[in-house]
Amino acid sequence: MNTKPFKWLISVLAICLLCHSIGYAQSKQTQLQINTKQDLDAGRVKIDSLDNQLIKVLGEREKIVKAIGVYKAKNHIPPLQEGRFKQVVQKAIAAGNKVGLSPEFIMELLNAIHKESLRIENAVKLASPK
Repeated sequence: MNTKPFKWLISVLAICLLCHSIGYAQSKQTQLQINTKQDLDAGRVKIDSLDNQLIKVLGEREKIVKAIGVYKAKNHIPPLQEGRFKQVVQKAIAAGNKVGLSPEFIMELLNAIHKESLRIENAVKLASPK
C-alpha cells in the first residue's frame, strides 16, 4: 500500500488547521481595538477561546500522530523522519510569513510540536508487540 498520499494529506490538513487558527486569530486581532477595561476583558476572553481552539487542533493532530506511530511501528519505520520534518517546517514558515509570524516563532512552535509527536510515536513503538 502506498502511504505517501495519506501522509501528504494528513500533513496538509494539520498545517491548514493550524494556519487557519492562527490566521483567524490575527484577522480578529487587527479588527479589535482595546480602548477600555471592558475591551481588554473581551480581548482576553477571545484569546482564551482561541487558545482552547489551538489545544483542540493540536490534540486532533496528536491523535493522527499516534495512528501514524502505530503504522510506523508495524512496518519498522523509525519515528524520526528528518526529510519529512524539513518539508513541514518549510511549508509552515511560508504559511506563517503570510500571516505575519516570524520564522523563529514557527521553528520554536514546530520543534515543540515535533518533540511531543516523537514522544507519542516512541511510546507507541515501545508498546507495540515485537
